[in-house]
Amino acid sequence: MDYRYLGQRIREERLKLNLTQEQLAEEIDISSSYMGQIERGERSVTLDTLVRLVNKLGVTIDYLLQDYINISDDNFINQLKQLIHGRDFKQKQMALDVIKVMFSHVDDL
Repeated sequence: MDYRYLGQRIREERLKLNLTQEQLAEEIDISSSYMGQIERGERSVTLDTLVRLVNKLGVTIDYLLQDYINISDDNFINQLKQLIHGRDFKQKQMALDVIKVMFSHVDDL
């Protein structure tokens, strides 16, 4: 596994939140030097640290690891289920309508 891709994604998400490495490291209870090593792909990350990272960054583990996961139709369906879980009927219908419109445009190409 090439940890550089994981580190790059973590860095991108951290920057979206306007956090420094030091701030993120403090939030998830690791040293800032370890945070820097993770982002540069020099060190692997423990599962515990990865979970704290995704919770703080507001992303999913599969998003961070997408370069290493073989995505099947079942994976896509499960991701869609996760996105709509806990939403009310109106929100679910809106999501379905957006997907339908998107595919209608794709089919016209």
